[in-house]
Parts: sequence; C-alpha cells; structure tokens
Amino acid sequence: METDDVLDGAPTADTAARVREVIAAAGVSQREFARRVVMDPSKLSRSLSGTRRFTAAELARIADEGRVDAGWLLGTRSRERAAAPAVDVEGGRPLQIVRETVRLIAEHGFHAVRVADIARACATSSAAIHYHFPGRAELLEAAVRWCMDEDTARRAARLAEADDAAAELRQLIALQTPRTAQQRRQWAVWLDLWAEAARSTAVGRLHSEYYRQWRETVADVVRRGVGQGVFRAGLDPQAAALTLTALIDGLATHVLSVGGPSSAAAADAMHAALTTHVTDTILAP
Repeated sequence: METDDVLDGAPTADTAARVREVIAAAGVSQREFARRVVMDPSKLSRSLSGTRRFTAAELARIADEGRVDAGWLLGTRSRERAAAPAVDVEGGRPLQIVRETVRLIAEHGFHAVRVADIARACATSSAAIHYHFPGRAELLEAAVRWCMDEDTARRAARLAEADDAAAELRQLIALQTPRTAQQRRQWAVWLDLWAEAARSTAVGRLHSEYYRQWRETVADVVRRGVGQGVFRAGLDPQAAALTLTALIDGLATHVLSVGGPSSAAAADAMHAALTTHVTDTILAP
C-alpha cells in the first residue's frame, strides 16, 4: 500500500515541478533517475504528470538523491538543504539499503532477514530504513527492481562487446553461469524471490515483467542470428528463447545446490551443456 503520511504536509501540484528540478540538476534521464531512487519508472512518470501522487517514502529517496530537503519538495519549507551529502556512502542511503538487503537475502533468505539486520549492515537505525522504505513488502520490491536493473545493465554491456549474434548468445550464457561469488549471490537472490513471487502479487508482477524482458532479449538475439545466417534458417525465436532460458534456470538451480569445490565443476558442466544445446539446436550447421 502506498502512503503519504510519513512526511509533514502532502504532495501538491508544485511537488512534481520541484522533483523535475531535482532530476534536471542531476543531469540524467528520467529512467536513470528512477533507477537511482529505486522507483518504478512508470510510477515516476505518472507522478510527474499529475496522474499519481508521490508517496512519502519516494519523496524521501528523491530528496536524498537530490541533496534537498524533503519539506522543500512538499512546499512546507522555503529553503533547500545544504548541498553536503546526507550520508557518505556510494549511491546514497537508499541504494545502500537496497544493496545490503540483496546481500543479506542471498546469504540468509528473505524471510530470515530482519529490518534490524539491514540497519546494522548499513550502520544506521531501523527508523532510517523505514523512512526510505516504510514496509517490508516495499523493501522487497525495491530489492527485486534493483536486481532487475543491474542484470539488465550487465546484459546490455556484454551484448555491446559481441561481433555477431552467435557471440552475443555466448556472452549471455557466460553471464548466466554462476561461476563467481557475485553470480552465485545473484542467482541465490533470484531463487528466493521466485518463491516469494508465488505469494506476492507485487513481486509476481515484477518477476513476470523481468522474465518477459529476459526472454525477449534472447529471442531478439536468435532473430538477429537467423537474419545473419549464423543460426538455423526457419528457427522460431520465441520457442528457442523459451527452451534456452528454461534450461538455464534448471541448470543454475542445480549448480547452486552443489556446495564446496564441486560447485566449480557443476558450473563448468552447466556451461558445457548450454554450449552443446546451442550448437545442436540453434547454430547453423
């Protein structure tokens, strides 16, 4: 549920104009600003157009990112906060909270992580966590969105390095094979969130949207490969993407279930199986 009662006052028509000032001063796109404040880009757009009200927590995060007083955004105070950073952490307090939440979920599982644990990891108070993310559900949604954004950015960077669609597909496979600690942590979070998605409508919607984007990315690569002649003629991009992504999910789940020194061998086996699948069913003979 969205609330507007954490900060004094309530969002007004002028609030959107002030938020626009903050975004302009940041010198980034609206979508990038939404990513920085861990906010759904469509919600930011609707709030700026006046068809939706900013929540108090969203304004708190916007104020933190823009180094302004939250009361100034609401129009209840006449002066902006001093330009000095509110906290000396990379990306500001909201992103620190989300990053630490993701790390703790990967290590302990979502339902084992308490707000007090997150506050301790951020060297702050539980009240500060609730200031930016009032409820546990909102914090989980922010963690899911941050993981989605990070994963999408890594995929885009890898694809930009490839010379053709075959190289793009190899890059995607390498990116999804949990070899490094960071990759295993990302997969651990996804596995935990899959289970949560089955119980949470909000997380379920994000999960569905992420997988739609992920499969469409693979389908686009397959479509380009067919056009370039490096993939089999007549290959159905959507069907190929569905099969490959399902295979990646199943094999990655197996890799994460293997601990200790065997995990490296399991990751190698996963990569080999995916490479064989691509060679046998996707690459042009």
